Amino acid sequence: MFKLRHVAAGAATLALMATSAMAEKVLRIQSVLPNTADEVFMLNEFGKDVAALTGGSLTIEVLPAGAVVGPRDIMDAVDAGLVEGGFAWTHYWGGKHVAANLFGAPVAGAGVGMDNIAFLSWFQYGGGKELYDRLWDEMGVNVKGFMLQPVGPEALGWFPEPIKSMDDFRQMRFRAPPGMVGAAYADIGVPAVAMGGGDILPALEKGTIDAAEWCCPKPDSVFGFQKVLKHYYLQGLHQVVVNADMYVNGDFYDSLSDVEKKALEVAANASLSKSMSYRILENGKALKDLTDNHGVILEDTPADYFTEYSAAAAKALQAAADENDFFAEVWASQRAFAEVAVPFWAGAQTSNAGLGRAFADTLK
Repeated sequence: MFKLRHVAAGAATLALMATSAMAEKVLRIQSVLPNTADEVFMLNEFGKDVAALTGGSLTIEVLPAGAVVGPRDIMDAVDAGLVEGGFAWTHYWGGKHVAANLFGAPVAGAGVGMDNIAFLSWFQYGGGKELYDRLWDEMGVNVKGFMLQPVGPEALGWFPEPIKSMDDFRQMRFRAPPGMVGAAYADIGVPAVAMGGGDILPALEKGTIDAAEWCCPKPDSVFGFQKVLKHYYLQGLHQVVVNADMYVNGDFYDSLSDVEKKALEVAANASLSKSMSYRILENGKALKDLTDNHGVILEDTPADYFTEYSAAAAKALQAAADENDFFAEVWASQRAFAEVAVPFWAGAQTSNAGLGRAFADTLK
């Protein structure tokens, strides 16, 4: 009897030690956002899936913006191993490599008509994932990337009064994203100013800027733009596709087991779908609240915006392709995909949009 108890006790001790060892791998991810952001909510959902798929051997801890380094230093910190992971939008690193823009925010749908769903088709089955995996080597950083959260299309933005044409728009000092997207605005004469999300409302209140964009109804309302601006334009081209992703230090990633690596991949694929589903509902609820309870007026974007911005985007894309071989390779892949897939998808979306609009009109 003593021997059996001794064996059982030994087995229990080994099991406890194994469980303890399994829980030792913690992937700390510093975000560019506060922990109250929707993106962080979805990042934590991703973390739950990873923990479940690995039986707890790999867990994820999300750190808020500024916890270890400033938002602009996250990629360098992950590269150096100061933190195991980072979370931002891919185009944030366009200064390190111009091709990051084609993965994070391909301006005007990369000029080939790709929306966020078509982009995912290219990414998962049209060769995009293989090019994305090469991006980090091209950038010269020791990271493994995982695309997690597609968003789009983003709203054109918020204005103090209706804009009837691009001439009206050009009178506004406008918060726009950095990089190629903002440069296209500058190219058509819009005084574009780049700033972080938390700085936008104070700048509007002080009159430093006149109008602004950030994202979509839910994130925009959280920042409180409706407190000072009431004219909201949903239709924009600047970020038809926007992708947030996670960067894992290459040495940390290499230390993971095959099961843990596969768990990151599977959870990331699940996050692509879950993020879009979550956004549709949350943005719908937010838009209803903005128009019902905050006096926000939905406006139609002037027609000349689409022609002028499309031309500026095409010019910027071609210039980047002429200057960088990898950018040209990625863009050529997107174009080849679009020539096959976009005619079908655009036709299908036309009927889908008409169906949805018909129902939406019954609610007015």
